[in-house]
Amino acid sequence: MSTTPDVMGSGGISAGILDRERIVAKPGFNRWLVPPAALAIHLCIGMSYGLSVFWLPLSRAIGISKPLACQDMTLVSALFTTTCDWRVTDLLIIFTIGIVFLGLSAAVFGGWLERAGPRKAGVVAAFCWGGGFLIGAVGVILHQLWLIWLGMGVIGGIGLGLGYISPVSTLIKWFPDRRGMATGMAIMGFGGGAMIGSPLANLLMIHFKSATGVGVWQTLLVMGTIYIVCMLIGAFGYRVPPEGWQPEGWSGPAGGKKLVTEGNVHLHHAHQTPQFWLIWAVLCLNVSAGIGVISMASPMLQEIFAGKLVGAPTVDFGALDATQKVAVATIAAGFVGLLSLFNIGGRFFWASLSDKIGRKVTYFVFFGLGILLYASAPTFAHMGSRALFVGAFCIILSMYGGGFATIPAYLADIFGTQFVGAIHGRLLTAWSTAGVVGPLVVGYIRDAQIAAGMERALVYDRTMYILASFLIAGFICNALIRPVSKKWLMEEAAAEAAESPTPVKTKPVGSYGIGFGGLTGAAAVAWLVAGIPIAWGVWKTLESAMKIFQ
Repeated sequence: MSTTPDVMGSGGISAGILDRERIVAKPGFNRWLVPPAALAIHLCIGMSYGLSVFWLPLSRAIGISKPLACQDMTLVSALFTTTCDWRVTDLLIIFTIGIVFLGLSAAVFGGWLERAGPRKAGVVAAFCWGGGFLIGAVGVILHQLWLIWLGMGVIGGIGLGLGYISPVSTLIKWFPDRRGMATGMAIMGFGGGAMIGSPLANLLMIHFKSATGVGVWQTLLVMGTIYIVCMLIGAFGYRVPPEGWQPEGWSGPAGGKKLVTEGNVHLHHAHQTPQFWLIWAVLCLNVSAGIGVISMASPMLQEIFAGKLVGAPTVDFGALDATQKVAVATIAAGFVGLLSLFNIGGRFFWASLSDKIGRKVTYFVFFGLGILLYASAPTFAHMGSRALFVGAFCIILSMYGGGFATIPAYLADIFGTQFVGAIHGRLLTAWSTAGVVGPLVVGYIRDAQIAAGMERALVYDRTMYILASFLIAGFICNALIRPVSKKWLMEEAAAEAAESPTPVKTKPVGSYGIGFGGLTGAAAVAWLVAGIPIAWGVWKTLESAMKIFQ
């Protein structure tokens, strides 16, 4: 019986089949069954990027056809009103709350996750994320915004954090020979969650819409139930390798061997090393630049190319009529969809490539190529080359996604695998910081230049150069990363004793019949189940993206 803290309560089901000891793989287990389980969870929580699909319908939840606005409504009164429609700005805070609690829960519960195991963390994540949607549905029915903030923001954000980090250390331990590829497979799902969830939410809201309702609470109820079921399936699909397990014939990490530690740094010491803060800065700067583009992708394309997108004689966005602006906005939505595809694909491509060339070199590529592309984007815009402009930002977004997927393997190389999930959780505070810095920089500079009378087609030039400077700083931080000092490494006996989730009397080393197999029948079914919704999401996104070049 485990003696680790149990956030789900004592006794009962949580003291048995959810414990880490119960999910240690047995001989004959195929390690390729674990990535689809991780994908099942990440594809669900990835809908956090697609929550904006609910904002406009919710802004007319009472008025139905148009918002029923109330004069002088404050944010506090908006939380409790039952007679006025909410403003979009009131609803946007839900996403901010969720991202904040993602970072906080990942940092706070990372150590517990390492002790309790990924199954227990995955189950908690399922009930928090899916349950947050259910609470949100009640909030819509009662028209209580505070309840939606609590459900989809606070509770859902905790589910985001636990769900995001739950597969990281597990996959790295299952694939020490392919650390980047393993984490790339899972984190790719987070990028694809909105690609599936957004069109699904639209279809459901259209189905449930009526003369007396916009169909949001029913949609939240259905999606919350789907997410709980799918995430529980993923959580119960998790297995962890026995102590000392390694793949058959594996002789050591590939690529970047000088940076790969041969021991483990304790969770409590990792943040005391310069390596942790240098990697924190590397992630923060890479994400700040990329998320700055994501936050303004649609208006940027519309304002730079304007009439050229619809064959109008004028390129001045302000001179377009209402019909032309709607057509331009539709094309810009396709641009956003295309960027999401490259964001997703980059997570797998770059993380897998890092297994060959090393994490440090991969980040040098991110920063070096990114500097060139950001600095060239204004030139492509002035040339009027839509293809070069769109192509540059597709590559940029692939590296944005690749940065997320490569960072867990980078941490495992530097700090070892024993506490990598918890260390990764603490590092995600860099993401929370970047989520504020990137959009603020882009938005502030844009607004300041428009207020100064600058032509809209030119307001993004300076922004691109500033984002390129972020990457220059990131390049320098990456260059300063060195192997962790041996004084921080735990001795072998201490490493076995420190918060060891599964006490073992002996520590054999080898595969001993575990991890074999490729695309067996069970693995094929698991990958098919995960792959079908991804394929559907890609198809729907490509439908929208093709409008850019029509």
